Amino acid sequence: MASGGVVQSSNKRKREAAAGKPKPGAKGAGEATKWKKPHDASVARGGGRAEEKPQPVTAKEKRVAAKEMSESRKMKRKPNYDLEKELTVRWEKMRCHDVSKEDRSKLVTEALSKMNGKYLEIAGSHVTARVLQTCVKWCSQSERDAIFVALQPHLLTLCRQKYAVFLVKKLIKLATKKQFHWFISSLHGHVASLLRHTIGAAVVDCAFQRATPSQKRSLLLELYSTELQLFKGLTEQKSQSLLETISKLGLQKSSVLQYMTIVIQPLLEKGIVEYSIVHTVILEYLTIADKTSAMDVIRQLIPHLTQGSSVIDGDELSGVPELPTKTKAKKKRSSEPRLIRIMYSREGLKLALACLKHGSAKDRKKIIKSLKGQIMKLALNEYGCLFLVCLLSIVDDTKLVTKIVIQDLTKHLKQLIFDKNGRHPLLQLLRPLCSRYLPPAYLAYLNYSVPSLISNVEASENATEVNLENQVDAVADKDHGASEDTLVASDSKKDPLQRRIELLMKSELAEALVQTCVENVGELLRSNIGNGFLYEVSVGGKDNVLEGISDRILTLHDAIASDAAHPRTEDIEHAFDNYHSSRMIKKLVVDCPAFAATLWEIALEGKCELYAEGHSSKVLTAYLESNDSMVRDVAKSKLQPLIDRGILKIPDHKASEKK
Repeated sequence: MASGGVVQSSNKRKREAAAGKPKPGAKGAGEATKWKKPHDASVARGGGRAEEKPQPVTAKEKRVAAKEMSESRKMKRKPNYDLEKELTVRWEKMRCHDVSKEDRSKLVTEALSKMNGKYLEIAGSHVTARVLQTCVKWCSQSERDAIFVALQPHLLTLCRQKYAVFLVKKLIKLATKKQFHWFISSLHGHVASLLRHTIGAAVVDCAFQRATPSQKRSLLLELYSTELQLFKGLTEQKSQSLLETISKLGLQKSSVLQYMTIVIQPLLEKGIVEYSIVHTVILEYLTIADKTSAMDVIRQLIPHLTQGSSVIDGDELSGVPELPTKTKAKKKRSSEPRLIRIMYSREGLKLALACLKHGSAKDRKKIIKSLKGQIMKLALNEYGCLFLVCLLSIVDDTKLVTKIVIQDLTKHLKQLIFDKNGRHPLLQLLRPLCSRYLPPAYLAYLNYSVPSLISNVEASENATEVNLENQVDAVADKDHGASEDTLVASDSKKDPLQRRIELLMKSELAEALVQTCVENVGELLRSNIGNGFLYEVSVGGKDNVLEGISDRILTLHDAIASDAAHPRTEDIEHAFDNYHSSRMIKKLVVDCPAFAATLWEIALEGKCELYAEGHSSKVLTAYLESNDSMVRDVAKSKLQPLIDRGILKIPDHKASEKK
């Protein structure tokens, strides 16, 4: 301990001597000494006397001195520092929402005149790139053309720069047809290299989204084969898909597969999987890939799609190492998994469905855990709701699905029921893949599978020779009855009906559905979106999946009949007179004898003549169409006099059937 003190004091003396601090007891040690700059030492040694600059004493003076020093350093480091300051002042004014068009136009013109001749330097700066981007947004077309011409030779270079990329994307979005055509042409031979660049990929995708079908094809064909990249004339073919391109141009399938593997692999390794053009390329690759290659791509995709979630799971995906752990700040910025961010296009949906269907049970577990807290974003999204429909149809781990998906849906039932997208996951549990609620295009997306990974070997061999878009059209053109098939996945073993019962009945969802319908029965009846959902709950769903809560469903029947029993008023349209509710009640009378009896007893008995005309007459004639003989017999004795007197008219097709 003593020796340590000696060493410390020795080191301390050395530091004090190097800093020019006098030793204790030395001459002048008691006097207040000030720190001297190195160049002041020569003056002190007799090199001439110079006026010493007063040192800052107060806190304010120190802040001013620090600011002056910072400004002087920036002026030495940045040649256009004064211009940056001037442009920043104008930028703060022109980007305000309350500024008038005339004032903003004047500020933009002044800023562009200051930047004239220095666009390239300004585009790469963190500060001035934002100014120029705002000027491009609000300037006139002639001024925008001048900027485009000045930066035209350098656009490919700017695509790879951190701050200039936003300016390039703004120029692409606002470019004229001629300018955009030139930019697409300039990308020839650089598409693959730009896609591998984490910054440049955003520019290629921006151009891809604005491009026409022929321009999109020219961008994609460069990623299929070396020949298509070298010989630009080959890209003028009007083929729609990769399989058609291979057959029309006589390309070797093995060489195309090898080249596309070289293109796609760096994208998967770097995690560049958020862009629409990447989704399209991977989907086309999966149409020609063998089983091993397709499975390898899917297993590499899953970690990237679940990346960014706040879930910490120690289990590794089957055959795939975990991605490097990010810093806490990075996790906060990317708390939303990529799976949510790719649900803006049908290609992104298909890619997510391929991972969900063909991944292992452990992969699905990882995907579901990554969606914790994000279920409503998916449910209210046009394509995200279809992903949830597939998830609820093929995942066997109903406990995990209930914990993460069902519980979140249960908290927002009313919002989901009245939303055109949000109702689909709930309707899937009540009546799976019903063409009454899902358009043919949606059914086609849900039936998408990777050809080489289909369990039926013969089907997979035939599917590889079919165009991907033709598959979608073929499914969409099928008869509606053919869409009632159950979705299948590689590892799903549980009976579909058993899965639906566990998700509905073993959770609080079924009772919550009935309770929500009872509380909002009037609004649901008159809603074009909600009345279909009300019908499915009232009949107990397909295969009577809600049989366990029959008493609660009878309460719902009473609520519907009570709403219909209200007298006609001017405040609200009667349930029998409303276009949507009258047809829903009619269908419910035909398909559900228990409801027909309740409605007759509460709302119609003794009042049939009041509802014998208009939309309400459809409810009365529905009793004559019921499959239950007791319902027909009860109504016939009361309705036949109205028919004989001509008050209640039976539609022509019903009259012919009666004869």
